[in-house]
Amino acid sequence: MLRLGCHESLPKLVAALQVRAFSAETFQFTLSREYSSATQLDEAATGGIRTIGDLPLPRFVPTQRRQRPVPIQLAEAIRQVKASKHAKFDEAIDLAINLGIDPRRGDQMVRGAVSLPHGTGKSVRICVFANDEAAEAARAAGADIVGSEDLILEIQQSGGSGLAFDKCVATPDLMPKLGKIARILGPRGLMPNPKLGTVTTNVTEAVHSLKRGRVEFRADKGAVVHAAVGRCSFDEEQVYANIGALASALLSARPKGVKGSGSGGYLLKASLSSTMGAGVPVSVASLVQAAQVSKHGAGAA
Repeated sequence: MLRLGCHESLPKLVAALQVRAFSAETFQFTLSREYSSATQLDEAATGGIRTIGDLPLPRFVPTQRRQRPVPIQLAEAIRQVKASKHAKFDEAIDLAINLGIDPRRGDQMVRGAVSLPHGTGKSVRICVFANDEAAEAARAAGADIVGSEDLILEIQQSGGSGLAFDKCVATPDLMPKLGKIARILGPRGLMPNPKLGTVTTNVTEAVHSLKRGRVEFRADKGAVVHAAVGRCSFDEEQVYANIGALASALLSARPKGVKGSGSGGYLLKASLSSTMGAGVPVSVASLVQAAQVSKHGAGAA
């Protein structure tokens, strides 16, 4: 009778596990062969794309800082702008002046008008809102469009499409009625304003002033004033005199809240350019000098 607890009596059904000797050389060869196969598969999958480890290290190439052009005297800037014109038409000459103001503050708004001694070279179309004798005076002065309530109704019905004028003048008695088209004229900068001399009883003088080249200026949201000061066909002395008149008007319109005195802290920088040309930086000191020349009535540059 067999005893289950006795292992000697059980048959040896499991063969002994054969252990092969595996030397270090054999292991190294097998590992090298598997790595080579994996590398070949990887190259086949990537199509020969180089890995990050194969790329060369980046080289640092120092860049040269761009030098800002140095502001030059106003007279020389005018010569450069006129000499660089290349358009077939008579290009306008524009002046841009950065002001040291905060346009968001109501006490630092800069706005005004100035009559340029030599005009802008642009033909200005003028509309006058007036009645009776004032309307006749406006026509005699050379106004392009003259009307009153009928003209206001026409503009209101058209929604402002096809406005054929660049400036507006109105007599004080018609200003309340212009409120009907204020949303049309205002965004276009055409609304008459007493501070700019376009709301007046002397429509003859207002029309003559605008025809001669009266320029309105206003600082934009970036505290920059842009204004046309002539044409490339103008003489250098004419452009100089126009810029002097504009600079003088800007200095007179300096808000009381701006720190400093004179031009200090107020006129920051300026640039002169033609319609198709690059800007030429102008020294602020030469602008102030031109303003003084204009104020004293001298005509030499």
